[in-house]
Amino acid sequence: MSRTVAVVDCGTNSVRLLVLRRLDDGTVEELTRQTRLARLGQGVDATGEFHPDALERTFAVVDEYAALIAGLGVDEVRFVATSAARDVSNRDVFFDGVRKRLGVGVDVISGDEEARLSSAGVLSGVESPRPTLIFDIGGGSTELVVVGEGEAIVSAVSLNIGAVRIKERFLLTEPPTAEEREAARGFIDAQLDGSGTDFAVASAIGVAGTVTSVAADFLGLQQYSRDAVHRTVLTTGAIDAANRRWLGQTTDEIAKHPLLPPLRAAVIGAGSMILAEIARRVPSGAIIVSETDILDGIAHELLDRS
Repeated sequence: MSRTVAVVDCGTNSVRLLVLRRLDDGTVEELTRQTRLARLGQGVDATGEFHPDALERTFAVVDEYAALIAGLGVDEVRFVATSAARDVSNRDVFFDGVRKRLGVGVDVISGDEEARLSSAGVLSGVESPRPTLIFDIGGGSTELVVVGEGEAIVSAVSLNIGAVRIKERFLLTEPPTAEEREAARGFIDAQLDGSGTDFAVASAIGVAGTVTSVAADFLGLQQYSRDAVHRTVLTTGAIDAANRRWLGQTTDEIAKHPLLPPLRAAVIGAGSMILAEIARRVPSGAIIVSETDILDGIAHELLDRS
């Protein structure tokens, strides 16, 4: 019997949708995979609450996804939220808005579950020597997971460094000043050095919008190609070059790139700073880019539960 599941992952900067269908013969097909930038975490670091404009943008995306889900005959929906929804004072407004539009509650997952699902999703699409570091640079936080043999999680930690958080806290000038960049880099370094993560790994895999945007830029893509980006290997030199260029530009200048719309352009300099500092700690200095991530992990788990 066929079964169709949908997963929505709502982060600090993006809202993503994956719909999978398992056919009668057991094969799994991807019906749609979508990403929209809504920046739900706008101002959360400073105010501790969701901004009305951010909620409006996010609900518009959820409305769009609800229509897609309804048209695909989905059997089960899971809506997952991570960093942006953990500590805000008005999260009930967000929760109620999602339930009204999708008919399901918001599942704010723990850091441990996020690590497990993210690593499972990544390793479903990428092979790498072990131990491997899997990291997810989000808008509000960055997750670091070290996986050993047999997909055993050696360590996992969620850090309060994300592209939106670093941008809003440190990089206030357009383009940011040398002093702002130094303060941001110092904060990122302190978080990474105090994370308890052993960066002496055999390989490193990066996921999410910052990493895929750097890969698309490195490849010179004018139109985004998930297949082209997936498994791209980024060197520290390539990452540093992109980071220096973006930190020397205004958001409007960065947004002239066809693959960097304003909400991504505004935070890509901050995100690529985090990426550069992680890459600098990996012995090989090489980052494998993955297009499979926590969405895949959650969706396959839903399919397996039936």
